[in-house]
Amino acid sequence: MPFDLSKTVHVFEMTEDGGIQQVVAKDGSDAKQVMLIQQHLQYEAERFRKGDFSDPAALHGEDMPGLRELSAGANHLVVTYAPLANGGEIRFATQDNRLVTAVHRWFGAQLSEHGADATSR
Repeated sequence: MPFDLSKTVHVFEMTEDGGIQQVVAKDGSDAKQVMLIQQHLQYEAERFRKGDFSDPAALHGEDMPGLRELSAGANHLVVTYAPLANGGEIRFATQDNRLVTAVHRWFGAQLSEHGADATSR
């Protein structure tokens, strides 16, 4: 990741139709980290829309829960990016219950692997 993990927090919120992943700078006035977060999340959202989840697979492993389902079902998944004052967020939404479950499984795995650098809402 292009930003400093020790200077950021990943926030995962599971929703009825998918979920919201935020990455925020611990110091919201750190303009460099905020810019790097926003650039990275915008780039990732574009790839996720196309079913390309290779970055999380490379970081967390090909067998990370939910990734195969999300990649295969990307055409039934709405992925949007939004900047935040202290970072950015990616929203995943679908009416397909299998994909909702895949998002939730993926978020759960990320929470486990990011440890102290992640939290949920």
